[in-house]
Amino acid sequence: MTAKPQSIEQWLAELGAPSADRDYKPGHERLLKLLQQVHLRRPALRIRIAGTNGKGSTAFFLAAALKACGLKVGLYTSPHILAFNERIRIDSSPVATTLIEKSLAHLMPHALAIGTSYFETATAVALEIFSQTEVDVEILEAGVGARLDATTAVAADMALLTPIGIDHQLWLGDTLQQIAWEKAHVMQGCKLAISAPQKPEVTTELSTFNTNLDYAAVEMWPNLSVAGEHQHINASLAYAALKALREHKMIKGDLIQMQHAINRCLIPGRLQKLTIAKASIWLDAAHNRHAVEALLATLPALADPFDAILVFTREDRSLEESLPLLAPFARKVITRSESDAPLAALKGQLARQPDGAFLVLGSFITVAEILANQEQLQP
Repeated sequence: MTAKPQSIEQWLAELGAPSADRDYKPGHERLLKLLQQVHLRRPALRIRIAGTNGKGSTAFFLAAALKACGLKVGLYTSPHILAFNERIRIDSSPVATTLIEKSLAHLMPHALAIGTSYFETATAVALEIFSQTEVDVEILEAGVGARLDATTAVAADMALLTPIGIDHQLWLGDTLQQIAWEKAHVMQGCKLAISAPQKPEVTTELSTFNTNLDYAAVEMWPNLSVAGEHQHINASLAYAALKALREHKMIKGDLIQMQHAINRCLIPGRLQKLTIAKASIWLDAAHNRHAVEALLATLPALADPFDAILVFTREDRSLEESLPLLAPFARKVITRSESDAPLAALKGQLARQPDGAFLVLGSFITVAEILANQEQLQP
């Protein structure tokens, strides 16, 4: 069953759900049913990544290093910033629109009949494209949790866990222990599992779930291209994964070359700097307290102080408790709802201080609005 051609966004609009995690549907049944329409080729290596923050950064670092080994790497992350294609990358580049449209034409009639979510459908598209293009490695970033996330519906060889904090309480629970248990399921069925350093209660939960879990030692990366001291944790986790894969003869390659690839890697939406005339603007998709805490050590090196930090919150998340943490780093902290035109708010600040230094925090929706319309910020 094949439907008439449409644009990617037209296809996905038919699912009637947003591209953010608010369309989360727990469970594997729908995706597995949809994947019955796909002849999946198991790659030589499949890696899952779960955690609260740092999943995307770790995935980008790992993909860059594996590409440097000469492997063909499929990378699936979410959400996208400007275009859906960003979610599905092969060898660092977003896949062609024609590939996505072909997959959607094949899968959408079945997805609508089954009732898969936006994220589940996107996951199926990514897996189909990776299979058809015969990638050597698939890296799958979990959307929400891990136990019932779409990315854990298919078997994997390695699991990575980034730092775990409080987030998505509606689905994962209100305590760190509950959330850690949900995310621990990313390790299920995997030969290798490595975690970033965690809080003690998280470590207990993860190590109980998997007694063979290893923990990455955090190293300093003086030549890391992406800003943020917290990125050293993500880079170290990716590097620990590479060393483990080499030790188990699951990949070949020079570790120095892999380190260089990690150092050169740039990650969109993570302390991304824009220069508008004489003003400096940093954008970051930090939209929960755990992510804000991770940024704090880096902020003095960016501006001392910022003229303003603009925090845009979603209706399903409050960052009220995080605002006092940011106050010492800025002359003022401004908070708005993400639905209240982040671009207009930033333009207003630039009009008052055209040579100022600003930090904008919000979800990828905020980052996307500003990046897509940055020419409007020019004086």
